Amino acid sequence: MGGRERPVHRRDALGAGAVLLASALAAGCARGGGEAGVRGGDGAVRGGDGAGGGAPVSSLLPPASSPSPYGSAAGPRRFPGWPGVITHGPRDRPRIALTFEGRGDPGLARAALTRIERAGARVTVLAVGSWLEAHPELARRILDGGHEIGNHTEHHRDLAALAERDEHSAYEEIAACARRLRRLTGSIGTWFRPSPGPGATAPVRRLAARAGYPHVLGYDVESRDHAATGVPAVLRKVTGELRHGSVVGLSLARPVTVAALPLLLTEIDRRGLRAVTATELLS
Repeated sequence: MGGRERPVHRRDALGAGAVLLASALAAGCARGGGEAGVRGGDGAVRGGDGAGGGAPVSSLLPPASSPSPYGSAAGPRRFPGWPGVITHGPRDRPRIALTFEGRGDPGLARAALTRIERAGARVTVLAVGSWLEAHPELARRILDGGHEIGNHTEHHRDLAALAERDEHSAYEEIAACARRLRRLTGSIGTWFRPSPGPGATAPVRRLAARAGYPHVLGYDVESRDHAATGVPAVLRKVTGELRHGSVVGLSLARPVTVAALPLLLTEIDRRGLRAVTATELLS
């Protein structure tokens, strides 16, 4: 990446990516897109304590010293001077954070992580708790790749709507995923992002803080890969809005996203940007 430190596993084949990017864009415009190259199923703050019901998550979790089969992951950090909902990092440094919703086809998730690591990038995965329940080995796979893992609720319900009618249940969506992450990784994860999207209402921010997350992680670049008809659509959306400090919202296990990753990562490199975790972006 232009003289920056590169991991030893980065492959030289990425050098031709700029040409491939132009070809993909042109081809996509000509034939209307398509999820070529990859096939697979798609799976399905601040603030004090509020009246969310339930005990604080710290009282519901195993002690920090409990043995974890996957080692110990980093926990949440408070970033003084940054708001309760963080949508981007510093604009004066050539870094961006790719953040992924962790759910769906585990085979596609592994393929995505492999492509990310070949490019020497590190990312943030906001995992759904029920996904980790079904595929607990993915927690280790994410951490072993040098990435960070966070909380995207237990069942991917509409958290804002749930909080309006039942704060206890909304809190439990956050706390249950936090407990699962703690059992698997030794911490509740580095970040919380509500489902289904990046925004957070005041009640949701309050419940997240109660569960131990001082900030909610949003994003300023939405890939819209859930609705994309092909790779060119994802590339145009992301690269058209990407800038220093951007946080990009993507899906870890959608075929179109996995297919787009090599070209997207090559374009990020071509622009002299470095893809880091959200924690590194803010540090």
